[in-house]
Amino acid sequence: MEDPEFIYKVADRAVFEQAADGVFTGMPVDHADGFIHFSTAGQLPGTLAKHFAGKADLVLLGVRTLGLDLVWEPSRGGDLFPHLYRPLPLDAIAWVLPLAVDADGRADLPEAVR
Repeated sequence: MEDPEFIYKVADRAVFEQAADGVFTGMPVDHADGFIHFSTAGQLPGTLAKHFAGKADLVLLGVRTLGLDLVWEPSRGGDLFPHLYRPLPLDAIAWVLPLAVDADGRADLPEAVR
């Protein structure tokens, strides 16, 4: 499978703002699982609905895949999701945007993700 140009990470703003030493080590679930969870553009709506419905004060990271050594592993419905088994270099993040997800799991996503 060829990596897309971008993948996406949803994070609590407060957790992301604690990134240090040029890397983001992920959310608590990432630490527990031993890798950073990402979604493709097509997977992002399902991720928001399943894991972030009704949450505010989130950020959406647009992450360049070039040079990340992603591992694509089956998850929800057998779909292959991108995982990173090391900290995410901050210089791989193209943009960070505020994100709020309504109670139904919907969010206004930037044009680049649609």
